[in-house]
Amino acid sequence: MGTTNHTTSGTKRRVVDEDGAPYARYAFWNPYNISLFLGGVVLGAATGHEWLSVLTCAAEVLWMIFAPDSKILRGLWFDRLFEAEKKESDAERRQARIGLLAANDSMRLSYLCGQRQVIERLAKENPSLTVDLLHDELAKLEHLLDDFVELGVTATRAEQHTTTFDFPAMRRSWRIYEELLGKHGAGDPRREVAAKNMEVLRQRRARYEDLCRTIQVTRGQMELIEQTFRLLGDEIMTMASPRELGGRIDELRVAVDAVRETAEDSSFPVTYEAEDVFDDVEVNRRQVS
Repeated sequence: MGTTNHTTSGTKRRVVDEDGAPYARYAFWNPYNISLFLGGVVLGAATGHEWLSVLTCAAEVLWMIFAPDSKILRGLWFDRLFEAEKKESDAERRQARIGLLAANDSMRLSYLCGQRQVIERLAKENPSLTVDLLHDELAKLEHLLDDFVELGVTATRAEQHTTTFDFPAMRRSWRIYEELLGKHGAGDPRREVAAKNMEVLRQRRARYEDLCRTIQVTRGQMELIEQTFRLLGDEIMTMASPRELGGRIDELRVAVDAVRETAEDSSFPVTYEAEDVFDDVEVNRRQVS
């Protein structure tokens, strides 16, 4: 039983590789295989030669057993098909994310795309950088552009959400509940409800602070990516090794990942005195904008 499970698991790994390539689907759902398979079956049925249909089905079974695991077919056909699908999927996803950017961020992204082309051209003109080694390092620029888009989407969403905070109304509610809290004694249900409402308002104020921090840090990281692109354009002519280019990009991506983790868990301990919960809201709004 253990051997059977192991074999089944191994077959599954061969049919669907670690990177998710659906080799069985590529082997079956392609115009050549479908045409030959259906053509053989239909031809056998139309001519009354059932053996031809049976032979076609048997050949199809053998094809599906061996084709998905064929290294030759993977190298010459399936892997290329998978890469093309992956690039198309990534392009569609990136375009969808770009559509979520603010107009100004879209313009900044266009500039970075142009700067990437300049960096690639200058890198190829540098005799110290070999083309083979340079390819992998320059590919990291594409990932850096994706990081810029994700940061821009995060910042835009946070900025849009900050506009939903109606602080004048929240301030009025705070004062009403603060008055009720002082008017009614302990044990009075009205006092308890007022205290709970004030706590919710205090938490909403804290969430606003979280959003402000997220916006400021994210915008700062986007600026860092832009400045790094400019610096790479300045330094690429004198770089002696592709590792210098890759090392600088890797350091920046580590910083971007840290910012992303901060944005996902943007909960900071914030405490306010009763009288200043909403007093400095306008100041913070100006600082964020």
